[in-house]
Amino acid sequence: MSKLDDRPSSSLRGRRRRQQLVDAGVELLAEGGWPAVTTRSVADRAGANLGLIHYHWGGLAGLKQAIAHRAGELVFGPLTARLLEAASPQDVLDRLPAMVSPPTDDTTTRLTVELIAGAVRDPALGDVLRESLAEARTQLDAWLAEHLPEAPPGTATLLIALLDGLFMHHMLDPEMGSAQAVEALVRLAGHAPALAGGAGAADETA
Repeated sequence: MSKLDDRPSSSLRGRRRRQQLVDAGVELLAEGGWPAVTTRSVADRAGANLGLIHYHWGGLAGLKQAIAHRAGELVFGPLTARLLEAASPQDVLDRLPAMVSPPTDDTTTRLTVELIAGAVRDPALGDVLRESLAEARTQLDAWLAEHLPEAPPGTATLLIALLDGLFMHHMLDPEMGSAQAVEALVRLAGHAPALAGGAGAADETA
């Protein structure tokens, strides 16, 4: 079949081809970073007509944003999902050590690095990552409203940042004791009222 036959003559075929192009882009991103992602390389990897990239995204910039969105789903989606599956706040704490363990495949590690690097260098890719994080916070806010309604504002932001931070540290240093870090968090949480009282007393005497 000629690549010309790949023209989006139906919405179903168009969606399927669009997903194939994005998946090809994610593969290239994991293999060679953003420099490896070009309209030509993605079209060749997907076995698609180069013109489809311009049809669906208007060019390379739009394609990269779609690839970043999909890569973010693959990297951060499972972490958020495991948080949302927790039955209680204690269940969240019990899950944390396993959740921040370094990825067992190089693909996830490389995608994580490229997502962050791309977000720093390209404002459009940064917007994609920020939208993904905002969506995760919204989902976690809903979970907290149901399971821990007394949680103060900003709890979802804290948990997401904590999870991402521990994940990154553990990825860079697999020998890091994440279980000890989680235990320290639990102890700090238990002392939170006393710490808050101490801070208030300090403010009054200042």
